[in-house]
Amino acid sequence: MMNVPITKARVRVVGKFRQDGSVLAQTIQGSCLGIETQLDVESPAPAADVAGVIRNAENGCFTIQAIRKPSPVQTTVSLNGRPLAWESRTS
Repeated sequence: MMNVPITKARVRVVGKFRQDGSVLAQTIQGSCLGIETQLDVESPAPAADVAGVIRNAENGCFTIQAIRKPSPVQTTVSLNGRPLAWESRTS
């Protein structure tokens, strides 16, 4: 750990999302238009040290990294204990 004292931290996160298509027509598509974060920090430590903590926290955050660098998603489905053949209709 970096041993940088953080007296107080407050974060505000806003996600912007969109849906297109139809559930009934099975053409629904959800997308993320962006995520905004506002982090307010109080600390007696030098600004460069606090910036390093923030950098490490963001770079080590699995959720942020999954959004920035999408990974393959594999889905398998079972119905009543048996594999269900289905097909994703993504654009």
